[in-house]
Amino acid sequence: MRAVDALMECLKAEGVEVVFGLPGGANLPTYDAFYDAGIRHILVRHEAGGGHAAEGYAKATGKVGVSFGTSGPGATNLITAICDAMMDSVPVVFITGQVRTELIGTDGFQEADILGMTLPIVKHSFMIQHPLEIPRTIHEAFHIARTGRPGPVLVDIPQDLSRADIPYEPVSDVHLPGYQPTTEGNQKQIRLAAKAMANARRPVIYAGGGVVNANAAQELRELALSDRFPVTCTLMGLGAFPAPHEQWLGMLGMHGTRAANYAMDEADLIVGIGVRFDDRVTGKLSEFAPRAKFIHVDVDPAEISKNVPAHIPIVGDAKNVLARLVTEYRALEADRSRLEDWWQRIAGWRAQYPLRYEDTTDNEIRPQFAVQAVFEATGGEAIVTSDVGQHQMWTAQYYDFPEPRRWINSGGLGTMGFGLPAAMGAAVGCPDRTVVCIAGDGSIQMNAQELATCSQNGIPVKVVILNNGYLGMVRQWQELFWDKRYSHVDMGSFPDFVKLAEAHGATGVRLTDKTTLVEDLKHALATEGPVVVDVRVTAEENVYPMIPAGQAARDMVG
Repeated sequence: MRAVDALMECLKAEGVEVVFGLPGGANLPTYDAFYDAGIRHILVRHEAGGGHAAEGYAKATGKVGVSFGTSGPGATNLITAICDAMMDSVPVVFITGQVRTELIGTDGFQEADILGMTLPIVKHSFMIQHPLEIPRTIHEAFHIARTGRPGPVLVDIPQDLSRADIPYEPVSDVHLPGYQPTTEGNQKQIRLAAKAMANARRPVIYAGGGVVNANAAQELRELALSDRFPVTCTLMGLGAFPAPHEQWLGMLGMHGTRAANYAMDEADLIVGIGVRFDDRVTGKLSEFAPRAKFIHVDVDPAEISKNVPAHIPIVGDAKNVLARLVTEYRALEADRSRLEDWWQRIAGWRAQYPLRYEDTTDNEIRPQFAVQAVFEATGGEAIVTSDVGQHQMWTAQYYDFPEPRRWINSGGLGTMGFGLPAAMGAAVGCPDRTVVCIAGDGSIQMNAQELATCSQNGIPVKVVILNNGYLGMVRQWQELFWDKRYSHVDMGSFPDFVKLAEAHGATGVRLTDKTTLVEDLKHALATEGPVVVDVRVTAEENVYPMIPAGQAARDMVG
C-alpha cells in the first residue's frame, strides 16, 4: 500500500479518533489517504488553532492529541503549539509534510527546516528518510509522547516518500533501548519521605500538573487524608485536589492565596509532587521557603533539584509513588495532634486574608463576579479552558475545580490565543460535557477564526469574554510598576464580538447587567451550537493578591 495509507493504519492502531489539521502541497498525499481512512479529521482555519486543539483534546481526555500541517508556513505555524505542549508536558504528535527529498536544502517552495527549528522544544523528533520507516516511526512517536514525562513529538515526512508504495506489516511492539523512563520510584527514598512527613510540624503538600498527567488525583487525596496535611496546587495542578475542601489552601504562586503562599514560606517540609518549582511559584528563588526541607517527586529526573535542591528526591510516576507513600505513611501511625498549631496558624491567615474584591454598588460587572457567575451557571461541572492574562488568574482564583482535567490553560508558555482552540479540542474529546472558554478581549482575537471550525463541525463551545477593553495584565503591570504609562494596551471597543460571532456562524450575546448575569449565562449555555458571550467588565480592575516579580511570598501585595 501507499506509505500514507500505512500511516492511517498506524493512527487507527494507536486508537486515534480525531485529527486536527490543514492540508497543503507537501502533505497532499496524506490528505488523499484521509479520504478513505475512516478517521475523523477537523479542518482548522490556522495551524496554531489545530495544534492547540490537539493539546486541549489531550488535556481533557488523557489521550495523545494529533495535529497535521504542511511544509513551510504550515509547519512554522505549529511552532507555538509545539512549544506550549513542551512547557506543559502535553502528549501531542505533530505530523508535518516536507518538500520532496531532492528539494531539501535548496530553499525550495515552502521548504523550512522544521526539525532544526523545533529541536529545543520537542521531546523527540523524526525526519523520515525512507518510506519503510513510516509505520515504526509513527508508533515510536506515540510511545514517546505518552510515556514518562509526556510531551510533543514531531514527525516530518517528505512528500515523495509519503507517496511511495511499501509492504505494510503492523508493528506489534515498540522497544527503544535508549529510552526507558523510571516510573516506579525508589522504595528506600519513599520510606524516607514517609518518615520525614511523620516528623514534620509544618508540612505542605505542593502538587502540580504532573499529578494530573499521571491520573494520580485519587492517590494525592489519600495521602492528604492519611493525616491532616495542608494541600496547595499550582495553576496547572488545579483539580488534582478537590476544591473546596477543609485541607485545601487554594492555589499558590504569583496570584495564589496568601494562606497558600504564607504556608509555603513558613513550612518545615514541602512535599512537591509533579512540580518543577517554576518562577511563578517560587518568586525570588534565594528566599523561597527558607525553613523547609524538600521532598521532590517527579517522573523527569532533569527536574529534580533543577531550581530547588531536593533533600529526598524520588524519580517516578506520581501515581505509583503516591500509592506506596500512602502505605508507608499509614504504617508509621504518626501523631496527628502535632499539626494542631500549624492549622491554627493557617486558620488565622485564612480569616485575615480571604480572596476578596470590592463589588460594585450598581449593575456594573466585576470580572471576579463574572467568573463566580460562570461557576454558578455551570454548577461547577464544566470543562473550563482559558486564554492567558487577568481572566486566567481570576478563573483560577474564583472557579473551584472539583476534579482533574476540568481546567485547561496554557501555563508554562502563557500563550494568548490558546483558549478557544483548546476548548474546541476538549469538546471533541468529551462531547457529553459542557465546555466553556473564559477569554479576554485581547486573547480571543488571536485565534477567533476557529469559531468557523466550531460552527462547521457542530462543536458547541461557549466562549465567555471578560471584555475590559485592555490587554489587562500588561496594563496592570504598567499601572503598578511603570507609573501608569499605558503604552499600547488600549484595545478600544473593536471588534463587535456579537457580529463577529454571527459572521462565523455562532450565536453572539452581550451582557452588561450583573443582576441578571447568572440567568443570562444559563440561557447562553443552553443555546445550541457555539456561543460567544461578550461580558462587559470593569476596565481597570487588578488581579490581587500578587507577588511582585522577583520578590518573596512574604512580600505579597493587594
